[in-house]
Amino acid sequence: MTDEKSVPLALSIAGSDSSAGAGIQADLKTFSALGVYGVTAVTCIVAEMPGKVSRLEPVSVEMVRAQIEVLAKNFPINAIKTGLLCSSSIISTVARSIVDLAGKIPLVVDPVITATGGDPLLESGAIETYTKELFPIATLITPNLDEAAQLLGEKIQNREAMKRAGEELARKFKNAILLKGGHLPGDEAVDLLFVGGKVTEFAAPFVRDVATHGTGCSYSAAITAGLATGISLEDSIGSAKKFVTACIANRFRWKSNTGENIDALSHSPKNG
Repeated sequence: MTDEKSVPLALSIAGSDSSAGAGIQADLKTFSALGVYGVTAVTCIVAEMPGKVSRLEPVSVEMVRAQIEVLAKNFPINAIKTGLLCSSSIISTVARSIVDLAGKIPLVVDPVITATGGDPLLESGAIETYTKELFPIATLITPNLDEAAQLLGEKIQNREAMKRAGEELARKFKNAILLKGGHLPGDEAVDLLFVGGKVTEFAAPFVRDVATHGTGCSYSAAITAGLATGISLEDSIGSAKKFVTACIANRFRWKSNTGENIDALSHSPKNG
């Protein structure tokens, strides 16, 4: 029988994805695959499928606070990640709740701004709240190139621009930045970690012919799982990179009612 006290525990504060490919559903599957028990605070409910968001409804800030509070007071949380936070008021509530209730637990912030298909997921003005209230308490921020471009106000179209952007983000927010370069052309998906003036590269073969969503959620959740088990930030990212690459390569595929492919990540424990 497993000793429950030995199982690390991670909290995901994020949205619910009806297609279960991203959001808290992807986070829970990732945590489970990597031997971590996951608990959640739901920030919004999203009706979506890969490539299309049909509707989004936020949860009240009181309910977001209540979820975090009951978990923080009763569970020995080892690490926290945030995903889709929808609005300025929810971002503020999450930031205050983490400071008030969770102390100095490692925090991974995945600044979800738009869906994979380009649908906006964050209300106007919320990026400023991210930068002023949540980023300063983060252990790691994990923007993709589109999110980094919105944070900096400039497009990132090659590796040189990616390196400059990561350095600027690290200077601006004064914490570790993992800039994800999977949207750049090439045979490898390359991510760059900027921390303490050092740049570390994490690369994996680019998996082609897979069109899905939730890779960012799963990647940040896998990093959070590593931190929850007590391994270093760099080792957490390295393990997470291998895991999410395997999730993409081993993807599930169905045919939609219109005959199109629907892909989803495979969060198998074998990938870990």
